[in-house]
Amino acid sequence: MTRGLRLEGVAFAYDDRSRIFSDLNLEVASGVTLLSGENGAGKTTLLKLAAGVEKPDAGRVLVNGSDLWRREVAARSDLAFVPQEPDVTPFATIREVLRLVCRLRSQPAEQVDQVLSETDLEDSADLSIRELSRGQRRRVLLAAAWIGTPRTAILDEPLDAMDEHWRGRIHGWLKALREAGGVALVATHEAGSLAELADRFLVLRDGEIRELDSLPQDTTWRTP
Repeated sequence: MTRGLRLEGVAFAYDDRSRIFSDLNLEVASGVTLLSGENGAGKTTLLKLAAGVEKPDAGRVLVNGSDLWRREVAARSDLAFVPQEPDVTPFATIREVLRLVCRLRSQPAEQVDQVLSETDLEDSADLSIRELSRGQRRRVLLAAAWIGTPRTAILDEPLDAMDEHWRGRIHGWLKALREAGGVALVATHEAGSLAELADRFLVLRDGEIRELDSLPQDTTWRTP
């Protein structure tokens, strides 16, 4: 099986006046790929398309060779998405959300307690998303991503609202994923320690992807 993400001829618009992509093609193979671009360039939309949160108007998205909208179970079983903001119900408890993820990934319910411990959320397990701090909400997203240890990860600004400890944990996760031959697509303006893990550096501009030979000297990188 070919491991990786592919977007083929993807077109997407929120309405007739705001077309984001017309014919986007992108292949992300094993390793860590960092993506940047100016605010409003469409990075979050691209990640949502790659993760199956948004459906393309045309074209297709493949996860490890499986069409994300035609073979959903196969495509999503090994896919983790860590959005910048928690796109989950604000009323369900953390435990309920994680149990749902276990069912979706065909994992035993016991994994809920494991990932709660790994993310220091045991004492918050019966609180709802809306009762948590921003940092805790980001950790819930990590907990969900770590259920079943998926080997294809899509992350949107993963360092945002994280202290040094959790930045280190994210770094360690991506390093382990990379060493295991997994795939990570990471949108970030603050590369920091992630830059040393990266195999590719991409910039999104005007609906198109441009590849950089190396990361600019300033690790808070912008479109050159």
